Amino acid sequence: MIALIQRVKHAEVTVGGKTVARAGYGILALVAIEKQDTDTEMQRLAERLLNYRIFPDQNKKMNLSLCDIGGDLLLVPQFTLAADTRNGNRPGFSAAAPPEQSRSMFEQFVGLMESRHQQTECGCFGEDMQVSLTNDGPVTFLLHVTSPTRQ
Repeated sequence: MIALIQRVKHAEVTVGGKTVARAGYGILALVAIEKQDTDTEMQRLAERLLNYRIFPDQNKKMNLSLCDIGGDLLLVPQFTLAADTRNGNRPGFSAAAPPEQSRSMFEQFVGLMESRHQQTECGCFGEDMQVSLTNDGPVTFLLHVTSPTRQ
């Protein structure tokens, strides 16, 4: 699983001009599911999202996690993160999970995150979404979680 995470002051997802999800201070996570992803990757990504220390402490050092600050989490499905961009001028999507698998795993992931972090919202799988945000810092990280047997 892949997540591009951004520390945000505000983020919002709209579909057809209507706001479907929003977050205040916290993390916007664009999430991609790859073909070989399992519950193991899902659990590990959940742990990392909640505990990744990207928020400043009183000394302005990135020592606090989303859980530490009680921040918001906005999850947005983003299959294009699984693109192979190593060659040519057109991305390849052979590593991305097919839509049915992606939808199921993304919905499971959202449920998992909601059970662990009350302030979780999500975008709409398979919809043409507009995502707006105010990146704080800017602070952006790419988390790519794979099981040891796939590395």
